[in-house]
Amino acid sequence: MSKAAQGKANHEWEGLLQNRRWYAMRRKVASMHPADVAEQMAYFGPQEEGLFLRLAGPRKGEVFAYLKPKQQQRILRNAVPEQLDALMSQMPPDDRTRLLGKLPKAVAHALLGRLPASEMKHGLALLSYPENSAGRYMTPNFAAISPHLTAAEALAEIRRTGRGKETLNVIYLVDEEGRLVEDLKLGSLVLAAPETKVTDIPDPGMVGLLDTTPVEEVMRAFEKYDRVALPVMDASRRMLGILTIDDIVDVAEAKNTSDIQRMGAVEALDLPYADYGFWAMVRKRGGWLAVLFLGEMLTATAMGHYEKEIAHAVVLALFVPLIISTGGNSGSQATSLIIRALALQELKLHDWFRVLRREVASGLALGGALGAIGFTRIILWQRMGLGNYGEHYFLVALTVWVSLAGVVTFGTLSGSMLPFVLRRFGFDPATSSAPFVATLVDVTGLIIYFQVASVILRGALL
Repeated sequence: MSKAAQGKANHEWEGLLQNRRWYAMRRKVASMHPADVAEQMAYFGPQEEGLFLRLAGPRKGEVFAYLKPKQQQRILRNAVPEQLDALMSQMPPDDRTRLLGKLPKAVAHALLGRLPASEMKHGLALLSYPENSAGRYMTPNFAAISPHLTAAEALAEIRRTGRGKETLNVIYLVDEEGRLVEDLKLGSLVLAAPETKVTDIPDPGMVGLLDTTPVEEVMRAFEKYDRVALPVMDASRRMLGILTIDDIVDVAEAKNTSDIQRMGAVEALDLPYADYGFWAMVRKRGGWLAVLFLGEMLTATAMGHYEKEIAHAVVLALFVPLIISTGGNSGSQATSLIIRALALQELKLHDWFRVLRREVASGLALGGALGAIGFTRIILWQRMGLGNYGEHYFLVALTVWVSLAGVVTFGTLSGSMLPFVLRRFGFDPATSSAPFVATLVDVTGLIIYFQVASVILRGALL
């Protein structure tokens, strides 16, 4: 929705609120998707939140599930017991689990205790799974039928029991012991002859997940098999629930956000940016900044080591920012590409040597090209009188050229190999943030630059 359209909608809602036109508001809320109602609530204060939920009626749990965590927690703090019971019981089980997982354990268990016994049992079971496993995100509300039914009997059973299920796009054939036999698309079932056994209806092969499957593998399974829902089983094939694509989209968004934050040298945020207090945000950012600052101090140490060279050839200091920034940029570029390729399974650990050869060649080509630009610029500026690089300006330009070739090559090499090293030792490659690689290359870039200068300029400026 555009800003103009949103402003018009807000003005309309404000008019309804001021004139206390509750019936018109109830009809308007009833015509909206729960996600749109939740979005509209964000433009009003805490007092109106309760009103919107009351107007949502039996859909208040669905609307509540779409609210931001900060809004949810504020509503829970201010709700009376009857409201808590309604919200918790009406929320979809998977959304409720995600909410409870973000609350303190004592609060989560207190809220679970207000649920009916069967719901409380399901809630405790879901919360018992690790946060990065399929079991944590599944819902027990799936459509299941016996594998002994005919197509006509199966459709009658779905009409009788299907209301309130998470999805009816896929129907699951479950035997008397609760084991998953097969899954079946509803479209295939509808098109089958009434007397056909459901197990004889042709359908693509079943794809299932173990409850302990990591969410990274879950995301790959949804992408690979192009499914809207996947069943979740235990080790004995007993069906426990299903995962739907909307849940996995939320998980993927959260994981990608966390990876991007870590790549920017920020500790992953557990809450939206706007929900963090000042000191909490300082703590999240300060640790990495301190590490990077200590790393950059090595740059000063390296500069001090080459103090004599700088004293004899002050012109060398002019190109220090150029050298280290270009090396850092090349390293950041390489690490970003490799981290993403590893995340998308485009590269495996055993591809490291192929990547190494490619990045060395790329570094030499890129560094050589950038060095040629730097060489040309120094020569032209000197001859045009725009710069004064001394009588040995040609050797200075050559030093910059060779140094850039070496620094960019080292930057691309270190930036591309560090994610492989981290993955090899079981760490998340995203922690090899671009600023971290840039800091590493800054120090080594100085060493390469002054070593090249000591060779090329010996007997001239040094």
